[in-house]
Amino acid sequence: MKMKGLIRLVPRVMDTSFDNRRQPMDSDGNHHRRNPACAALRLLVCCAVLINCPATGSAEPLPAGFVHVDTMIDGLAVDMRYFTTGNFVGERIDGYEGSRCILTEPAARALGAVQEKLRPLGLGLKVFDCYRPQRAVDHFARWAKAPETGATKAAFYPGVDKSDLFVQGCIVAQSSHSRGSAVDVTLMGGSSGGPDPDTGVDMGTRFDLFDRASWPDYGGLSFQQRANRLLLRLIMEKHGFLPYPKEWWHFRL
Repeated sequence: MKMKGLIRLVPRVMDTSFDNRRQPMDSDGNHHRRNPACAALRLLVCCAVLINCPATGSAEPLPAGFVHVDTMIDGLAVDMRYFTTGNFVGERIDGYEGSRCILTEPAARALGAVQEKLRPLGLGLKVFDCYRPQRAVDHFARWAKAPETGATKAAFYPGVDKSDLFVQGCIVAQSSHSRGSAVDVTLMGGSSGGPDPDTGVDMGTRFDLFDRASWPDYGGLSFQQRANRLLLRLIMEKHGFLPYPKEWWHFRL
């Protein structure tokens, strides 16, 4: 664990001579001799406690107007894919320092209203990405320009060359996520299963599949898949979110 400002304490040789004038007295006027070995032990114990305690004050506060969404929305499922290796790059993405969803307060409140509307239906929301640092956007760009390894192609972009992801708008130089007002989200609940095993609602494709099948109005879906996408879109739009025509999961306020 990184400790900022940690001072290395080096014990020095202690003077073990006894001098009554420097010793504390009890209420009866008797001197008590300090034990140098005990004092050194206490010092080492204190140092060990300080080093091993979590630095609760080291986390930087969020910028004004941003919030941790889990403090405002009960029951929200969070699976920040770019904080893990389970994404189209195949590695943890730069800039993600934790697995919590961060949004602007207006976006968080609007998302909370969506969650409340879904609750009577036995459904809820699951978020895959919220605020996205520019460092993460830059990481995506570097990956897209690097030679193809094929490590994640079959799962995330089977029908397109990685070099074309910029042209098709799948990867961009600047993202609305970086303003804290966009969210990647799906419906949670039910028991129908689907391409993404982390959801209980079949949306037709997994999250972050770069394919026409991920377009909200893709015609090759089953009736239930179309209905699920439509429900998500309508309820998000009702609370101010705008859909993206190439990703059923992406909405911005």
